[in-house]
Amino acid sequence: MASMTIGAIFLFFLLVVLTSGMLSGRSVVVPVGKKIGVLEVYGTIIDAQKLIEQINDFRDNDAIKAVVLRVNSPGGGVAPSQEIYAELKRLADKKPLIVSMGAIAASGGYYLAIAGERLFANPGSITGSIGVIMSFPDYRELMGKIGVKTEVVKSGQFKDIGSSARAFSAADRELLQGMIDDVHSQFVQAISEGRKIPIDRLSPYVDGRIFTGRQALAIGLIDELGTFNDAINYAGKVTGLGESPDLIYPEPERTDFIERLIQGAASRYLGVDFSRKITIGPQYLWNGY
Repeated sequence: MASMTIGAIFLFFLLVVLTSGMLSGRSVVVPVGKKIGVLEVYGTIIDAQKLIEQINDFRDNDAIKAVVLRVNSPGGGVAPSQEIYAELKRLADKKPLIVSMGAIAASGGYYLAIAGERLFANPGSITGSIGVIMSFPDYRELMGKIGVKTEVVKSGQFKDIGSSARAFSAADRELLQGMIDDVHSQFVQAISEGRKIPIDRLSPYVDGRIFTGRQALAIGLIDELGTFNDAINYAGKVTGLGESPDLIYPEPERTDFIERLIQGAASRYLGVDFSRKITIGPQYLWNGY
């Protein structure tokens, strides 16, 4: 009778934990045994919030003894990349953070990777692309053909900088180039500190060029050639959990049924993906993805 009562109490509290997690919309990880956490970064980095919540959950969960970050990303916005990087560094201060590069971990994807204590890449993984880019469309010729003109009233010389309705001035280019150079130097500084490579030694490789995993190893941008499983086994080794440790992933994001239905129909019949967001401003992004 006593054992049944204890079991009922345990199930009650387990239900409370799961229910509170569902209501809050955050991932729920119930600490049962020691595990290796796996965080995944796929596609363009646009919004940092979801991944930061997952990072914080894993950092605060004592059952997770190390985290493997799996990166398959060409990068994305500068600010979200920096926000995620900062939280990954806080995670790495508390428990081992190991990085596994998939097909691509370039630009902002590489920025996130350097938060780890050991970086794995496949020999053919694409990485590097250490640089910053901003793009501005020019619609003046099209607007002229259809008879559309734009009149601008502005408070200062640079208020409409980047407008698709006027040409860039020399002053515009100088201002934007200064901003790009500053953001680029922030990237290079982070790599220098994270990889312990002097900036003068990094200089030949930070012009936006991409590398294979094998080339990156020769330069010192990664630590070891290996697969995702190699990274997992390394995490098991440094934590004492051994090879093939138990893994735990964040709870999958839940979407409303109607939302999924609309997105599926739009993608299938119209070729439109409403779930995709657009990133603006300076980007740590490799456009060849």
